[in-house]
Amino acid sequence: MNFRRILLTRMKYIGDVVLTTPIIRALRDAYPDAHLAYLGDAKAVSLLRNNPYLDEIIPFDFKNDHFLYQASMYWRMFRGNYDLTIDLYSNPRSALMTFATRAMVRIGGDTRGRGKLYTIRVGDDGTLKSAILHHYQSLKPLGIAPSHTRTEIFLDDAEKAEASALLGSLGVDGSRPIVALHPGATWPNKVWLKEQFRGLIGRLLAESECDVLLSPGPNDGALMDYLREGYRNRVHPLPLLPVRELAAVLSHCRVFVANDCGPMHIGVAVGAKTIGIFGPEPPEIWFPYDRSAGHLPMFRKLECSPCRTTACHRQGAGFMECMTSITVNDVLHAVKERL
Repeated sequence: MNFRRILLTRMKYIGDVVLTTPIIRALRDAYPDAHLAYLGDAKAVSLLRNNPYLDEIIPFDFKNDHFLYQASMYWRMFRGNYDLTIDLYSNPRSALMTFATRAMVRIGGDTRGRGKLYTIRVGDDGTLKSAILHHYQSLKPLGIAPSHTRTEIFLDDAEKAEASALLGSLGVDGSRPIVALHPGATWPNKVWLKEQFRGLIGRLLAESECDVLLSPGPNDGALMDYLREGYRNRVHPLPLLPVRELAAVLSHCRVFVANDCGPMHIGVAVGAKTIGIFGPEPPEIWFPYDRSAGHLPMFRKLECSPCRTTACHRQGAGFMECMTSITVNDVLHAVKERL
């Protein structure tokens, strides 16, 4: 079937949107003349700007609960004249919004009754697969097989130049390779301990020639101070940046060490050799990245892992063992191999 107007949506979360970029390219290959639009959270979909395979980005402001705003977004869906929608999120809101398009073909997950809002329902076959291959299941009814698996963020020269200027203002002149660290995460269970990050910083400064850059999350001020104590002239904290500016900065970094969080996926997509530290979540799903490109998940398999919970339920010596058993030496060795 030849579709003229296609709407793709992954409504939320930075990393999840980045993980859909291979799907964008696959759809463009299959439908080179179609109008391809993407609907999602305004912050996350800013990372899709300049993507040459998209014709339109539709940002959704989840903080705006005003009735008129919500109604205008549903009206925009109704008036979009889409003949194909693909919902890669399939929560109540995204299901209703794709239903509002009146598209002849609406593909989405067969979950909790919401499947009735789609014309084609995609079930999970129960096999362990990466997030990218999971998304490709939604393209299978269209006859599109997995092809592209590399994630992409497209930065322009001006964005890279602004990032370079920011680094220069922090005292990072590019004469040494940059190792960036992102020590935070939304879930407490996903955070490598601050003492381990501080130990890594000390060893890096003592044993290698590099500049160390710290990437904060919201409310990470005290953590930044702790990690810099005693190293203030050699460890450079970034301000809290919009995600697209963070992407531009990471594009200048040789190595990026991050917990399992959105910035980890950004680092991979802009070409930094990314080391992802995993605890409760399986890297087989959330780190589908090319080891030959320098990307590496750090993971210790325990009898309780992957628990996929937001806080560790173990007590005593076993508390957060999945994270504490990943040592400074482990991560340091991986960083040095990539410098």
